[in-house]
Amino acid sequence: MNVLLVEDDRALSNAVKQILTQRGYNVDAVYDGLSAVDYAEGAQYSVIILDGMLPKLDGLEVLRVLRRDGVQTPILMLTARSTVQDKVAGLDGGADDYLTKPFDTEELLARVGALTRRKGEVVVDTLDFDDLSLDVHSAVLSCNGATVQLSKKEFQMLRCFLTQPTATVPKETLIVNVWGTDADTTDNNAEAYISFLRKKLAYLKSRVSIRTVPRIGYRLEVEAC
Repeated sequence: MNVLLVEDDRALSNAVKQILTQRGYNVDAVYDGLSAVDYAEGAQYSVIILDGMLPKLDGLEVLRVLRRDGVQTPILMLTARSTVQDKVAGLDGGADDYLTKPFDTEELLARVGALTRRKGEVVVDTLDFDDLSLDVHSAVLSCNGATVQLSKKEFQMLRCFLTQPTATVPKETLIVNVWGTDADTTDNNAEAYISFLRKKLAYLKSRVSIRTVPRIGYRLEVEAC
């Protein structure tokens, strides 16, 4: 599934791109309204995530141009403009959904998922890696017939790893995924939940472990046979 992300705040754009990439989306990121129009009209996307306040061409004007030119891709407005009038203007201008900043990561993913399902995209039920299988609906982790229930934050964190099981996940990315962009969360919180997951992997006797990559983050590692 291809997503066009239009956000002029580079740090936020990078964080959102990481979140979406870890869920299996292919993300093109642009940083101004004119580039948004060029990309949206030049390629096929499942969803466009569009900031409201952009350089060169305002988000509402981007909406107007795309709908005028026949682009029917679902558009999620992701903006700091939070008044009722702003939301009405965005939805009346052609947006399919509207989410205000700061936002919760889970809500963003849910809204993007809902928009892609409207277009008949495939919804994944499990995330599998080596001897592990994570049910994304029940948050039950399975390994060789044994199961364990994950808490909400354990599930969110493990999902970050399983969507890109061979990649090193920065600690900052885990914090954004699990606690959101506006959370006052310390590294100790992330380390605590890494410890919880390690204990559950040990309980399941999985060959998969979570390895610390110094000064970067964590990655999954499979025990050699």
